[in-house]
Amino acid sequence: MKKILGLSIVAVMALAQPAMAQNDAKAKSILEAVSKKINSLKSLKANFALHLNGNGGKVKDTKKGTFYMKGSKYKVDIAGQEIICDNKTVWTYNKETKEVQVSNYNPNEQTISPAKLFTNFYDKEYSYKYAGTRKVSGKSCDIIEMMPTNKSKQFTKVELAVDNTKTIVGGNVWEKNGNNYQYDVSGFTPNAPVTDDMFTFDPKKHPGVEVVDLR
Repeated sequence: MKKILGLSIVAVMALAQPAMAQNDAKAKSILEAVSKKINSLKSLKANFALHLNGNGGKVKDTKKGTFYMKGSKYKVDIAGQEIICDNKTVWTYNKETKEVQVSNYNPNEQTISPAKLFTNFYDKEYSYKYAGTRKVSGKSCDIIEMMPTNKSKQFTKVELAVDNTKTIVGGNVWEKNGNNYQYDVSGFTPNAPVTDDMFTFDPKKHPGVEVVDLR
């Protein structure tokens, strides 16, 4: 599940289509509206759920979490893990094993991080098209299909569901191995109260935690 979140992870999606040639105007206008809304905020908080569906189509696992974002900084709290990024360093803290891995932040290695999901990453990394409307969590949503232009990605397609407030409320990610991740976003809180120290990991505040520096 980390891949979909963008831990170096994720976090989330290789087709040989040109990045811009396949993009349609309606999809672009919706994605630009999402980015405009998010870029107008000082911060945000949202809850999410990830549902792993195997080749048979049945849900194999579900994990719920919360993420916070301020600019390009983010923090993800999911299933006993915290993934924290200050746009320079990524800390992956496993509460059960009391270990935190520290690595350099490399946006090119990210798949679908919260910062990417809610900003205008799509023109450089994906071809995209409008795929109609569908009910998602009881809301009528525009559906955008996005295909990564980089064949080395571990996923083949990403789907975004955008409601009438231009907020991403869910979607799907299809991996090459046949797995499908469905994600739901809820409890979206614009300009949520966050502080800069939320986006760093201080070992002094976590006595007994082993620090594994991978930089």
